[in-house]
Amino acid sequence: MKPPTLASFALFWLKIGCISFGGPAAHIALMHREVVERLGWLDEKRFSHALGFCMLLPGPEAQQLATYIGWRMYGAMGGVVSGILFVLPSAILLWVLSLLYVLGGNVPAVAGFFDGLQPVIVALILMAAIRMGRRSLTSPAPLCTAVASFALLAIWHVPFPVVLLGSLAAGLMVPHWFGSGKSNILEASELGGRSWAGWIALALWVVPLVLLALFERGIFTKLAIFFSTTSLLTFGGAYAILPYVAQASVANGWLSAPEMLDGLGLSEATPGPLIIVLQFVGFVAAFHQPGGLSPVVAATAGALVATWMTFVPSFVWIFFGGPHIERMLANPRLSAGLAAVSASVVGIVASLAIWFAGHVFVAESWSINWFAVVVFFLALAGRRLGAVPLVLLGGLAGILRQIF
Repeated sequence: MKPPTLASFALFWLKIGCISFGGPAAHIALMHREVVERLGWLDEKRFSHALGFCMLLPGPEAQQLATYIGWRMYGAMGGVVSGILFVLPSAILLWVLSLLYVLGGNVPAVAGFFDGLQPVIVALILMAAIRMGRRSLTSPAPLCTAVASFALLAIWHVPFPVVLLGSLAAGLMVPHWFGSGKSNILEASELGGRSWAGWIALALWVVPLVLLALFERGIFTKLAIFFSTTSLLTFGGAYAILPYVAQASVANGWLSAPEMLDGLGLSEATPGPLIIVLQFVGFVAAFHQPGGLSPVVAATAGALVATWMTFVPSFVWIFFGGPHIERMLANPRLSAGLAAVSASVVGIVASLAIWFAGHVFVAESWSINWFAVVVFFLALAGRRLGAVPLVLLGGLAGILRQIF
C-alpha cells in the first residue's frame, strides 16, 4: 500500500490519540488493527518485533510503539508526529479536568463524584494485579518474587527502586528460575545507527532539567528531577510505578492519597496512556505550592514539567538508545532479569491497592466507609464493563449519594 502523506499520517495519530481508551493492551490492539490489519503499513512480524522491543524499554510502551511506527515510516519527523499526537489529546483533556477538579472541589456534586470514583479505582488496581499475575506468575520463582515484593513494600516499606533492582538482580543471578528464552526483538542491525534526532531528544530532556536546577529552586525543579527519575523506572506499565509516585508525592506534601486516587480516576476516563496521571500530580503539586505565581499558572507549568519529563525520554530510547539497548537485551540472562521484574511488578501493584484501600475504606475515625466498600465490590462484579463505564458509574453513585 502507498504510504500516506505526512499530513494524513498526523491526522491518523490524532484520531488514535482521541479514541485510545482502556489501557496499554487496548492501545496496542487498536494500533495492530489499524496499522497492520486495516492499513497494512507494517506486517505482522515487524509489528510484533517492534512491540517486543518497546516492552523492554522503560516508559509507556504504547507511546513508544506509536513513536517507533512513525520512525519506521517517516524517520525522526514521523516519530515525533506519532509520539506526540498519541499523547496530546489526553494531555489537553486531563489539563481541563484537573482545572475543574481544583476549582470545583467544594461543589457537593463534584465531591460526591470523587467519593464514588475512589473505590472504583481501588478495584481497577486490584484487577490489574490479578491480570498481570495470571500472565507473569507461571512458576514458583516468579510467585515468590511477587510475594516478597509485596511484603517489602507493604510491610517493611522498602523503597520502590530497591525492590525493583533487587528483582532484576535475582533474575540475572539465577536466570533458569525465571526462564531465559529468546527475546522477541529485532536484530540491532535492523534498527540502524544513532542519529541526530537522538541527540536532540536527549538535549530536550536534559537541558531544561539543568536550567531549572540552576535557576529555579522551587517546586518545578523538584518535579523535573522526580519525574525524570520515574521515567527511568517505569518497567511493567503505569501501575508498576504508581506506588512509588503516590507514596513519594504524599510524603513530599504535594498531594494527598485521596487526591492521587482522584487523579487516577480522571486518567482512566481520558484516552491515551495511563501514565498521564503524572501530569495530574505535577498540576496539583504546583497548585498547592505556587510560589510567586497564581495557582492556576503554576499548576499549568507543573503539569507541563511533569508531562515533558515523563514522555520526552521515550523519544531518546527510540531515536538514539534503541540499537545500543537492544544489543544488551538480546542476552538471555537479561531477559530472565526482566521476567523477574515483571513478577515483582505484580506484588508492587498489589501493595498499591492495599495502600489506597486503607485511605478509602477506613475513615479518619477508624470507622468503615460502607459506601466505598459496596461500590468496590460492585465494581469487581461489573469488571467486564471496562474502566471508563465503571469510572462513570462510580461517580454517578457518589453524586446520587450526595443528593439523597
